[in-house]
Amino acid sequence: MIPKVTVDKIIETARVEEVLGDFITFKKRGVNLLGLCPFHGEKTPSFTVSPVKGIYKCFGCGKAGNSVNFIMEHLQLTYPEALKWLANKYGIEVIEREITPEEKEKQTERESMLIVMQYAQRYFTEIMTTTDEGKSVGLGYFKQRELSDAIIQKFQLGYSLEERNAFTQAAVKAGYQPKYLAKTGMSILSNKYIEGAEVKVTDVFDRYAGRVMFPIQDDGGRVVAFGGRTLTNDKKIAKYINSPETDIYNKSKILYGLWLGKKTIQQNDACYLVEGYMDVIAMHQAGIENVVASSGTSLTIEQIKAIHRFTKNIIVLYDGDEAGQKASNRAIPLLLEEGMNVRLLFFPNNDDPDSFSRKVTNQEFKDYIANNTQDFLYFKAKKLNSETKNNPIKKATVIKDIVDSIALIHDNIIRSIYVKECSSIMDLEESILQQEVNKIRRKTIKKGITLSGVEGTEETQNTITPFEVEENVKIKETEVLNFDAEEKELLRLLLAFGNALVTIEAENEELEKYDVEITLGEYIFFELMRDDIKFENPMYVQIYDEYVNELSNQRLPNLNYFSNHHNPLISSFVINYVHSNYELSKKWKLHGVIIPEEIQLLKKLTQTTLFSYKARKLTQIINESQQLLKTAHNNEDEIILKQIQHFNALKGRVNKLLGRVVIK
Repeated sequence: MIPKVTVDKIIETARVEEVLGDFITFKKRGVNLLGLCPFHGEKTPSFTVSPVKGIYKCFGCGKAGNSVNFIMEHLQLTYPEALKWLANKYGIEVIEREITPEEKEKQTERESMLIVMQYAQRYFTEIMTTTDEGKSVGLGYFKQRELSDAIIQKFQLGYSLEERNAFTQAAVKAGYQPKYLAKTGMSILSNKYIEGAEVKVTDVFDRYAGRVMFPIQDDGGRVVAFGGRTLTNDKKIAKYINSPETDIYNKSKILYGLWLGKKTIQQNDACYLVEGYMDVIAMHQAGIENVVASSGTSLTIEQIKAIHRFTKNIIVLYDGDEAGQKASNRAIPLLLEEGMNVRLLFFPNNDDPDSFSRKVTNQEFKDYIANNTQDFLYFKAKKLNSETKNNPIKKATVIKDIVDSIALIHDNIIRSIYVKECSSIMDLEESILQQEVNKIRRKTIKKGITLSGVEGTEETQNTITPFEVEENVKIKETEVLNFDAEEKELLRLLLAFGNALVTIEAENEELEKYDVEITLGEYIFFELMRDDIKFENPMYVQIYDEYVNELSNQRLPNLNYFSNHHNPLISSFVINYVHSNYELSKKWKLHGVIIPEEIQLLKKLTQTTLFSYKARKLTQIINESQQLLKTAHNNEDEIILKQIQHFNALKGRVNKLLGRVVIK
């Protein structure tokens, strides 16, 4: 358990703009920051960060929270894990009490799997640097590829022994359960294993025996998978084996090298996309760090979105052979569909970034990349045009290919520039090319699919509402009975102004009336307690009960207490509905118009909400009583009728206080 003083220090230190800036590229928008949301696919930024309030809010999907919530949500961590992650980032020491064996057994499956992966990385690195086989085979391979010790250490490279059970036996001996070795994909279940039975060490064996190991990290720096390369020339053996899909590894979302390169991607506002692990490593050794690879899979929409959060400028550096060009042709439509600016670079003589980097100096490598990248469409148009000069039919096919690519571009201005330039290159009238582009866009949008063929709808270019007008944004919630509005408003008043003092009328034992000053929080508590009213919404119940508990312990919880709550649902609710949403323009005062601030109307606002809430509660009781009346026996109906009359009278008085006229 992390002590409260340490938790407070972590929350105070972890500024929301710094923490989220490691995962998203932001642009200034007034006092706030704006970027692309990491929680849902979007091409128009709607994710807003308020450094002053220490919170974030996405006006597209409704996600909201603080720096701890973000790390929990984005990296799929528990509250304690997120605090430790932030503590590690800021160098804050976390001293916890030793957990008992029973508590250790209760650790979540996900936590256990991540711990296994951490151990595996350390194990493979140690094997490569301390054993004879590791040094001669594994380290020898990387040295043959001319990798420096610093780069080997930077990428945490390692080696798995040829012995079929070496890793599995070592992990079990170190205390890691066989079932988690199997769940992470580090070990494979043998044919002897009976489904549903407890996994034993004899049931599992190593997946990566005799391979050099490339740890794959998520963008929070945690090892979630591995790539293993065989060093044999046997063509029957797969050259690379990658981790299977697990609860901690979704290969379609992870980019190799993003964790190490995202800062440079932000700084340079550009990202190089390559094919393999060694391509990423070679470019880092050449001094180019803004580079990622798609972890041994074809590029996916999710991976492109991950890059787009940091930059919209991407340079595709695929191999110069036919396979490389095919991979490039598959990736480009997806990149364009996601609104990326795409440039290409092909290496000579079928080289890839890794092989080419070993033929030239680091400076020559950088110069080649700087001088040979070119816009993908200009490259494509020139290349295809030169190949089809004397073949009208083939040229028509090429033009269709060019038109399909241009139609993928969302930005109207950029699309029109491409039409103009490509019509010149292809020696074709601009109007004809534009007409064909428009035809494709109309056709695909009408069908309700994205232009690259992926199911979806054309995204509209909406104006994003900033924090200052957040009240206009409606977030869908499950409505609980008919009390949601009043309960939500009471909690908003309680959390935002609970410590404010209000004057209420009280009576002493002689029924003499006098004024007393109490906090708004105490006033709401006494009013609800007096009429034995309880919230209906389970989440609101939890927030209210915690507030009352703090009051009973002589503490007045402030807004920050709940904004930084360990339960992300509570902190998200507070940020969405309680934080001040707007400020009145100062221009009103210049014109002599004085508008009272909300705090000046607290008592009236609270009373109105309480009376409205009580009126709804009375309506519910009356309705329930009327239902009981239908099935009443003997003289029960008379008792129920009196109760209904009593509650109707109470409701009439409440409505009178609210200024409502009830017409029967």
